[in-house]
Amino acid sequence: MLSFLDLKKNNKKSREGLKQIKVALLADSASQFINQAVSGYGFEFGLNLDIYEADYNQIERQVFDPSSELYEAGPAYVIILRSTEHLLKDFYKSQDRAGFADHIIAQTEALYQQLSARLSARVIINTYIEIDDKVFGNYANKTHVSFTYQLRKINLGLMDLARQNKNLFIADLASLAAHRGYEHVFDTKMYISADMVFNIDFVPTVAHALTQIISAIAGSFKKCLVLDLDNTTWGGIIGDDGMEGIQIGYLGMGKAFTELQLWCKELKRRGIILAVCSKNTEAIAIEPFNSHPDMVLKIDDIAIFVANWENKVDNIRHIQQVLNIGFDSMVFLDDNPFEREMVKSGIPDITVPELPEDPAEYVQYLRTLNLFETASYTEEDAQRTQQYQQEAKRTQLQNSFTSEQDFLQSLQMLADVKSFDKFNTPRVSQLTQRSNQFNLRTVRYTEDDIAQLATSGDFITLSFNLGDKFGDHGLIAVVILKALSAQELFVDSWIMSCRVLKRGMEQFTLNTIVAAASASGFKKIVGEYLPTKKNALVKDHYLNLGFTPVNDRWELDVTAYQPKEVYITQKD
Repeated sequence: MLSFLDLKKNNKKSREGLKQIKVALLADSASQFINQAVSGYGFEFGLNLDIYEADYNQIERQVFDPSSELYEAGPAYVIILRSTEHLLKDFYKSQDRAGFADHIIAQTEALYQQLSARLSARVIINTYIEIDDKVFGNYANKTHVSFTYQLRKINLGLMDLARQNKNLFIADLASLAAHRGYEHVFDTKMYISADMVFNIDFVPTVAHALTQIISAIAGSFKKCLVLDLDNTTWGGIIGDDGMEGIQIGYLGMGKAFTELQLWCKELKRRGIILAVCSKNTEAIAIEPFNSHPDMVLKIDDIAIFVANWENKVDNIRHIQQVLNIGFDSMVFLDDNPFEREMVKSGIPDITVPELPEDPAEYVQYLRTLNLFETASYTEEDAQRTQQYQQEAKRTQLQNSFTSEQDFLQSLQMLADVKSFDKFNTPRVSQLTQRSNQFNLRTVRYTEDDIAQLATSGDFITLSFNLGDKFGDHGLIAVVILKALSAQELFVDSWIMSCRVLKRGMEQFTLNTIVAAASASGFKKIVGEYLPTKKNALVKDHYLNLGFTPVNDRWELDVTAYQPKEVYITQKD
């Protein structure tokens, strides 16, 4: 965690080339330090956060006044920070102690609904840090008129509110404060003199949580955890100690490694790809995954297993190429400081945590880093490991063919093309938010945005699911087309999973776009490529598909188009 001074120094550095995002910060207490810290962390995340900071304790006025400075600023994100200290004062003034939590939840919902009606913005609120006023002592947990009872009810209610509203997110300050301890969070002197509720050493923690949420929504997050084995995934060295000698299970130090594996397994269930990179003989290294009774992780949990005596930098590069994700989406765990330094030096973009020397501290340390922040979750995420294992089988099959056409035909690919609907909306939204490489314009859409596009008469929406004889890729491409005129159709978004590159999906998608355009009477399709640091992969996309450059855009004549040859059948 950076210090507040480090974050202030970041604010003096050039933001040239960083993605600019407008943010509004509203708080019921003094927020200037939070403002500076969020801006400083934005730099760390590769973001130029242009922050409008409202005057002190002006949340309601800014939100409910349609002519307020908030709406003039036009932010893409609105942060609303409310303190437990102010909440406690309101509770003491309340005549309805039993209904206090319900009142606060209703008030929060009203703020969110008003913001949603006037802005197309994501709203970030916070859970309330716990204060036990000791009016009831421990009996506070048994009576609904205590502040403790109402506070916890509020935090649970905020979670339910966020679950019901796709553009509402929560920075869990209560959890962060519980980890640090209230005496390290609250500064009595600063609160009394300046109404600043956070200790200056806790300010970076708050700012980090807020910026992580913004960064995840903006499409930057971790997708893959690469594990070393000896003294990382289990205790001991499998090649020397053998199956019976490694430490795993719930006796002694084995418990530390078992708990790490349990944590990794939960990440896999959430959709994080697990890979192995170990200096070992493969047959020996893989044996515990198949045969050790105390192993939590099984070979089916691992998408890519690499165990050999080559250097780990090259092996991780191989894993990255197979997964076709950015190095900045990967985390590498290794107990050996030398190996960690080699990987960090060889692959600067990968995240390599400095694991503690004591394995008993591994899990707690990794939890504090919060490396796997996300802004969405769908049931399809849980199938990701299986999808990458299927991809490995496809690669193996491809190597047995000398003709690319023969290989593609052998896959027996079947595509299901649909307009956006309530069933695919979560995954469509997620693809717009998460895809960076095959993304022509990098426009991010929430689920609410997608639902509106689906019912708008100005747009044609297309979603593509792809399967083959090895299994189902799931939803792998999204196209949003906007009518510019009666004859021109603009490609607002064209996004595709890199897992299906070079399968003919680009050509199949274009065939589908042209067919949809022709059926609706459009004569011309207009495309645009907006470059980012991550989408150079598609800079020649329209050129390769036969579009003609016109000024800063690309055009295709629908009436003269000849369908591309593909080996994908469209599902009826």
